Amino acid sequence: MLIAITGTPGVGKTTVAKLLAKKLNYEYVSLKDFALEKGCGRRVNDEVEVEIDELAYFIERELKGKNAVLDGHLSHLMPVDLVVVLRAHPKLIGERLRERGYDREKIGENVEAELVDAVLIEAIEEHENVIEVDTTNKSPEDVVEEIVSLINSGIKKRVGIVDWSEVYDEIIPYLRLGGE
Repeated sequence: MLIAITGTPGVGKTTVAKLLAKKLNYEYVSLKDFALEKGCGRRVNDEVEVEIDELAYFIERELKGKNAVLDGHLSHLMPVDLVVVLRAHPKLIGERLRERGYDREKIGENVEAELVDAVLIEAIEEHENVIEVDTTNKSPEDVVEEIVSLINSGIKKRVGIVDWSEVYDEIIPYLRLGGE
């Protein structure tokens, strides 16, 4: 089974994806590294720009039928069996991205994306099997246990469990000023 771990930057994708792969004894695949290795991604400043259709082709050709956890912001756009959309309180995302040195504009974009469910909506538009998991106030290990429990119970769709509309006032500073 191919499992995509996706979400807004700062939700904990890489940590959770690595732990989940280990727990399930699946291969861990960083989409950025995979794209660079296959020649369908290139470094631009601090980011990797990816040709999505080419990347999907290589995923289909080289990973379909294998057990792997795909880690990356674009993993929900790949041909996978299950998409896990990680969510986190927008204020927490703003704080994490500020600690990573993101500029104000990038922090604002990502906080807004989390606020309006951007990644979740894209995932639902692309796939039938989508599970949403709120990582706020949970350890990565607890998040992995929740994902494994959902998979083992046969749940293939669980969305709509997160609603950040009530915290809008808390995150206005991140939208306007990058958290300052």
